[in-house]
Amino acid sequence: MTRLADTYEESAMEATLSVAEQGRTASVPAVELDRVSKWYGAIHVLRDVSMNVAPGERVVILGPSGSGKSTLIRCINRLERHQQGRILVDNVELTDDVRTLHTIRRKVGMVFQSFNLFPHLTVLENCMLASTHVRRMSKTDAQALAMHYIERVRIPEQAHKYPGQLSGGQQQRVAIARALCMEPQIMLFDEPTSALDPEMIKEVLETMIGLADSGMTMICVTHEMGFARQVADRVVFMDQGEIIETGTPQEVFDHPRSARLKQFLCQVVRAD
Repeated sequence: MTRLADTYEESAMEATLSVAEQGRTASVPAVELDRVSKWYGAIHVLRDVSMNVAPGERVVILGPSGSGKSTLIRCINRLERHQQGRILVDNVELTDDVRTLHTIRRKVGMVFQSFNLFPHLTVLENCMLASTHVRRMSKTDAQALAMHYIERVRIPEQAHKYPGQLSGGQQQRVAIARALCMEPQIMLFDEPTSALDPEMIKEVLETMIGLADSGMTMICVTHEMGFARQVADRVVFMDQGEIIETGTPQEVFDHPRSARLKQFLCQVVRAD
């Protein structure tokens, strides 16, 4: 009888710990920035930036050129090195430790302004590359995974073509599929439509909207206001290396508080 009581108590304790662990995991930010600063020589590019991004949250960062927004997201996977403050991804602090860096980069995918595809490899081969060399997957498994994401970005008919045979919008969708093949928890987008002709922007944004609808954690630097309104849970406005204002799309676009954000929005509307 005592043994049964002990067993029940142990099981109850394990269940309690499991629930507590689930609660802790749910409360851990996907990305945490704590007073992050960066300099390029004497130029202070990021100034004590603090921001948390929850798992599954979709954050759009806006701001004028030179505001530090691209530098900020490039710091999240150590493409740029911050000099002060802390950056944590899934509760793991980003440091110079190579093992930590590899761990974090497996969790964080990134899509750039330029497509950065290997011109001598087909779409399928570009998407298989990281799976076979970084994740050590078999060629068969890597090919199946690559085709899954090529289909997800809706260009399966392009799988055996080379990048030079594709439009800019198609190449950017390949870049998104390639990043997804690492099966990241978080996706970073650095102005992914800025290098595209206007008629190609829509197809890339539709692909990103599909990702957002699937629950992917996303941080996106963009000037596409319509995309921000439709997709973002939160919009962050930066200027001169600082976060000036943050809020829901309705709050930021319809009820801006700061004079600088009001000025920025007026300029964007006039430019459109």
